[in-house]
Amino acid sequence: MHKNILLYKAMLQHFAGDSRRCQHLIKVASLAKEIAILEGADAKLIDLVEAAGFIHDCGIVAGEAKYGKGHCTGKIQEQEGPAIAQKILSDLGYDADAVERICYLVGHHHTYTSIDGLDYQILVEADFLVNFYEDGLSKEAITHTVAKIFRTASGKELASRMFAL
Repeated sequence: MHKNILLYKAMLQHFAGDSRRCQHLIKVASLAKEIAILEGADAKLIDLVEAAGFIHDCGIVAGEAKYGKGHCTGKIQEQEGPAIAQKILSDLGYDADAVERICYLVGHHHTYTSIDGLDYQILVEADFLVNFYEDGLSKEAITHTVAKIFRTASGKELASRMFAL
């Protein structure tokens, strides 16, 4: 079985009973994979961003255990997530380079000032596309964020079509 399918199942177990978070990771992974394909990425990058989409919010459970439900900020997710991601990915047999990069992405997916790679850019854009909808952001806020953060033509086009920008 493909490692990303095993990761998907592991993350559904990680967030068992939390349908909102399960739906979120499915949507982010799907959009990350779609953007990567549309941007012409190779199979390795496509698999990596899909995996990052599935696991990017893994630090929420630990963050909420430490700080209480509803008090797990993006920065706390970035602090708590990499160690959890490292264990899950290693247990599933991901190679060391993929584990290192995905853990980096998990530890930075709420940091938008120094995006250092197409994989990072894609994950950020996919997460924003889902959060725009889930958080009920205004068209004005979405337009501003897309202009400020989005860099891929595919991510910009998806935002434009999804939110009639």
